[in-house]
Amino acid sequence: MNTNSVIPLLYCLHLNECDPKKCTALKLKRLNLLKIISKIRGDLHNAIVLTPLSQNVISLGDKSIIKNHGLIVIDCSWKHIFDLKLGSFNRGRKLPPLIAANPVNYGKWEKLSSVEALAAALYITGNTEDAELILSKFTWGIQFKNLNRF
Repeated sequence: MNTNSVIPLLYCLHLNECDPKKCTALKLKRLNLLKIISKIRGDLHNAIVLTPLSQNVISLGDKSIIKNHGLIVIDCSWKHIFDLKLGSFNRGRKLPPLIAANPVNYGKWEKLSSVEALAAALYITGNTEDAELILSKFTWGIQFKNLNRF
């Protein structure tokens, strides 16, 4: 992230269910903007985990948790999200309904790519600069911002 970033690191619990050529999380990893993890353990137990299975919606009040512990997105097939045995998370959060701008799911409600989910969480928690940085790495990134009026 940039030197003024309030986020220590972005993480992705990557389950290898996507096309690596289209995977936004893997692109962010190649750009050193995100770390891929295989399990949520140790100090990451206090991070915010983005999951549609959470009862809690991410809010500005989560900013300090993200600043101190990080933000994790789960990258898996939407076809299997409800079948996963991921357990519960101390700080699971879901996003409000948003429109995807990624080329695979353009215009669909709640079919966000990993970068869109991370950017949305960053915008909602007041981390606009970081959200814009990660979206800027995708030609359609600004469209996500515009569609959802961030």
